[in-house]
Amino acid sequence: MSAGHDRLVAVRNSLFITLSAVSRKFLDYLVEAVRELLSYAGRQRLGVARTREESDHMNTLELLVIALCIFILGYRYYSAFIAAKILTLTDSTPTPAHELADGRNYVPSPKWVLFGHHFAAIAGAGPLIGPTLAAQFGYAPGFIWIVLGAVFGGCVHDFVVLVASMRHKGKSLAQIAKSEIGAVAGAVTLFAVLAILLVTLGGLGIVVVNSLSNSPWGVFTIGTIIPIAIIMGIWMFKLDPGKIRVKGPSVAGVLLLLIAVFAGHLVAQSSYAHLLTFSAHQVTIILMVYGLIATSLPVWLLLEPRDYLATYVKLGTIALLVIGIFVVRPQMQFPALSQYIHGNGPIIHGQLFPFLFVTIACGAVSGFHSLISSGTTPKMLDKETDARLIGYGAMAAEALVAVVALVAACSLNPGDYYAINVPPPVFCNLGLHTVELDALSRQVGENLTGRTGGGVSLAIGMAHIFRNLPLMDKLVGYWYHYAIMFEALFILTTVDAGTRAARYLLQELLGRVYKPFASSKWIPGLVLTSSMVVGSWGYLIYTGSIATIWPLFGCGNQLLATAALSICTTFLVNHGKVKYAWVTLLPTVFVGATTLAAAILSIKNIFWPMVHKSGTALQGYLDVILMALFVIGVVVIIGCSIHRCWATLHGAPPPDVDSNPEEEQGKLVKVSCC
Repeated sequence: MSAGHDRLVAVRNSLFITLSAVSRKFLDYLVEAVRELLSYAGRQRLGVARTREESDHMNTLELLVIALCIFILGYRYYSAFIAAKILTLTDSTPTPAHELADGRNYVPSPKWVLFGHHFAAIAGAGPLIGPTLAAQFGYAPGFIWIVLGAVFGGCVHDFVVLVASMRHKGKSLAQIAKSEIGAVAGAVTLFAVLAILLVTLGGLGIVVVNSLSNSPWGVFTIGTIIPIAIIMGIWMFKLDPGKIRVKGPSVAGVLLLLIAVFAGHLVAQSSYAHLLTFSAHQVTIILMVYGLIATSLPVWLLLEPRDYLATYVKLGTIALLVIGIFVVRPQMQFPALSQYIHGNGPIIHGQLFPFLFVTIACGAVSGFHSLISSGTTPKMLDKETDARLIGYGAMAAEALVAVVALVAACSLNPGDYYAINVPPPVFCNLGLHTVELDALSRQVGENLTGRTGGGVSLAIGMAHIFRNLPLMDKLVGYWYHYAIMFEALFILTTVDAGTRAARYLLQELLGRVYKPFASSKWIPGLVLTSSMVVGSWGYLIYTGSIATIWPLFGCGNQLLATAALSICTTFLVNHGKVKYAWVTLLPTVFVGATTLAAAILSIKNIFWPMVHKSGTALQGYLDVILMALFVIGVVVIIGCSIHRCWATLHGAPPPDVDSNPEEEQGKLVKVSCC
């Protein structure tokens, strides 16, 4: 027995030494690779002569391998350091899922099952669209920000918020702020969450609107998702009372979804195509009507089965893209740094600093993730140590999605990319020419010119990779519409769940003025609050554009991340981890500084000029007010956090405002991320 144990220990130590050696070699290689990448970018910007080998475009496979290695190293070492030294996770302490188990909200779950739930919730359209739009600056800035931002910022943010919520019995971010900082910070955080939810719905909604306008194929495919999800919901939850069916509905849902993609081509070629051809404004109105109806349906009938179906689509598509990149090895068609890093870009009008850091939000650092990490996930943790995989690991997986999206966008010819993402009059002044766009338009059966928003160019980039796989060159149109469905599926889930969450928050706030609003059974209150929420994000979409909404969404999202990181820093200080507070303090300072700068510049250069133009004055005032409120709210939270940390360091106990978590169990709302 002893000899066998000694052999196991020897093998384990040997494996650990080998892994450490390989990791160090990888780290040396990665440092050299990043140095070469920056050197290459600098030479390209300065116009220094290069050798023939250096002038070749960088292979996308190299970037993907570098990203994978950094994410693995970050999880292997940095997350382990945080888990052991800072958060001191231990399986001996029962989690809220066990302490408050009720079989409804507090339910211990296997870590891989919970990982899938958490990843499906956080990995929405944000990590797909942001990197696609940021390709304007070249591939190097976006790649470096995604990789390093995720490892040292986003993953830490999600991980620490998850543990803080777990230690507060599964409470929300606003209640953690109230417990750790004070009532003012808690109230401001609640308002910030509501406002950012509305802007998020507008930012993501405009992507699906631009993707589906004048696209009968896309409208048919996305439209069929709704009855498919309803059929799955009835099959899963109602056909056999007391039992939840999974296998049959799952197989049927995926098959019906694929059939819908192929059938969409037949519909688009038929005499009925005009019945499904809508302008952007018409699609916006349809989306608003959908939002009102969907939020009134039981979650088991539409939201849950569609989320379940979306998980299959999401993981399967990303796996196919990674395999496609390894097999096809497409070349980067974009430069490492473009001429637009100093501003005046056709898509993002601001400079590389600070606008890159708000354009790529989800995928690097995302404040919206704090709503998930302090929502359902902490109430389902079986063991404290599971938080490392779920909090840090799921965000690293989302960052990989963002890298894949950046690779797909940058593998397009720049002329084709800009022709899709900017209006035709603007493209004519760029001095670029399309290469494959006309052929691609014929293959997908739609005019791709001027389809702004990032969604269409990402779908084309994905289809461009897929068509180079064996036997796939004739299926470009199908791959394109599959990619559109892939994007829209997650956006619609966010529209549904986000509208529900915003309605609940609005009911809670209005209920403090007139109590019936707080009741979920008061129909007039439900109708009024749902209409207010849908009308708010619908107005942003109807009157805005990707150039105005995305900066608002990006700044709001990152300001929420700043607030969440600030709350996490206070949490560490209050619990005796002052010497490790730099882990959250450094990303707080960086994300806060870049986002506040971007917010001020957005007001000055984007929103305030709209005030002085006829037809956009009201929208300009609204955007200025929203951005100003975001900034003021975060500054208040940071100020309260600094005051609380100062008081703690001078011996004052944290505010004792803990409430009974069981009071909130009936108020939980499932929400998907950006």
